[in-house]
Amino acid sequence: MKNIIQLVLISSLAGCFSSEPQKSGKEGQSMPEFSILLTDSTTWLRSAKFPNDKASIFFYFSPYCSFCKAQTKNIVENIDNLKNINFYFISYFPLSAVKEFNNEYKLSKYPNIIVGLDSANAVNDYFEIPAFPYLAIYGKNKKLKKTFIGKIYSHQLKKVAEE
Repeated sequence: MKNIIQLVLISSLAGCFSSEPQKSGKEGQSMPEFSILLTDSTTWLRSAKFPNDKASIFFYFSPYCSFCKAQTKNIVENIDNLKNINFYFISYFPLSAVKEFNNEYKLSKYPNIIVGLDSANAVNDYFEIPAFPYLAIYGKNKKLKKTFIGKIYSHQLKKVAEE
């Protein structure tokens, strides 16, 4: 029993520390085509329309995930250093929960953060996302650089995006 408790504790803490890039098998490939419903409940944004003047990061999240909340807090606290990156916070959870998450972190006030619902589950299906948070970093050319599972520090996000 003691070993099980230790294993659960270690597994839980692993999400608190920065992770190494994951091999998705899609590195170097172009950004997939999908649409997200923005938190205004009426506007759809297509990935083909994402600007390519900056690197882009897809942050696939659960509004209930403590690691996603910690990642969001880190991004918001360091947003001045990340202003040259477009963030797309994407979730498949109910829009009401996504809106609550958006409001809790006041994400709408940041011009480089877009929050939306992937109602078709296209991003999850494309990447076969195994856990939250999941981050996919694309360069200005809309080609995938790296993916991460778990918390990653803002300086690491910036480094990969600017490579």
